[in-house]
Amino acid sequence: MKIESVMTRHVEFAGAEDPASELAVMMGDLDVGGLPIGSESEILGVVTDRDILYRVVARGLDPKAVTATDIMSTPVIGCRRDDSIQTAMDLMGAHRVRRLVVRDEAGAVVGWVTLADLSRKLLVESQTVQSALQDLSRESAG
Repeated sequence: MKIESVMTRHVEFAGAEDPASELAVMMGDLDVGGLPIGSESEILGVVTDRDILYRVVARGLDPKAVTATDIMSTPVIGCRRDDSIQTAMDLMGAHRVRRLVVRDEAGAVVGWVTLADLSRKLLVESQTVQSALQDLSRESAG
């Protein structure tokens, strides 16, 4: 199965000079745990909710004064839309990240895939999980 089948196609980008406070609001509004910084053609880094927590809040810094550039993680780890789910999981594990940008053949960002996206897909398709859910449904109905 290809990443293209599980990735989020609409990606919201934040600007390099956006303050951490605005990034946090944007993440809350979008209900996401991370934002790519830059644009489809030039991604500069990624800021996660954990970055804001540990690199701003825990240090007692002013979230209005700290910019995305100050706290973003680089380099940006990504995959291609025709890569397999296994390839994406291997990349996430090797780089200890929970999200990957998905790039087209020219290198432009065309999507975003998270560990949660992959987990959901694998759980839905798991025969073990499906059997257990069916067993639970039968038990609760009886």
